[in-house]
Amino acid sequence: MHPKRIILSAALAALALLALPTFAVESLSAGQLDAASRVLTGTAECEFNQKVSLTPLAGQPGHFKLGYKQTSYTVVPQETTTGAVRLEDRKAGIVWLQIPAKSMLMNAKVGQRLVDGCTLAEQRADQAAQAPVESSTLGIAVAPR
Repeated sequence: MHPKRIILSAALAALALLALPTFAVESLSAGQLDAASRVLTGTAECEFNQKVSLTPLAGQPGHFKLGYKQTSYTVVPQETTTGAVRLEDRKAGIVWLQIPAKSMLMNAKVGQRLVDGCTLAEQRADQAAQAPVESSTLGIAVAPR
C-alpha cells in the first residue's frame, strides 16, 4: 500500500473515533404531542428563590429541556387522565408536573419533591386575575364595583 494511503486511512480511522455520538429521538404518540401543546415554558420562580427553566428543543416536537440548578434534562410529556401536564425524563427519574396553580419538580426514583411552589408567568397571571381585590378581616372577599 502506498504511504499516502496509509496516512489517509489512519487519519480517517482517527476521525471516526472522534465522531460525536448520535442520540435517538424518542418518537411520541399523538396523545403525547397533544399534551406537549399545553406545556407552559419559560423560567419558573419557585420556593426558596429557586428557578426551573423549561424550553422546547428545536427540531424535536414534544421534547423539552428542563434546567434545575446545574443540571439539564430532556423531558417528554406523558398522557394523564387528570388534565395535569406531566413531563418525564425516565432515565433520570425526573418528573415535572404543571397544574393551573403551580408546578413542581420531583425525583420519582426516590419519591422526593425537589422543588415546589413553582410558577411560570402564565400561572402567575392566572392567579392574579382570580385574586380578590379586597377582603375583610373575616376573609370574605368584596367584589369590585
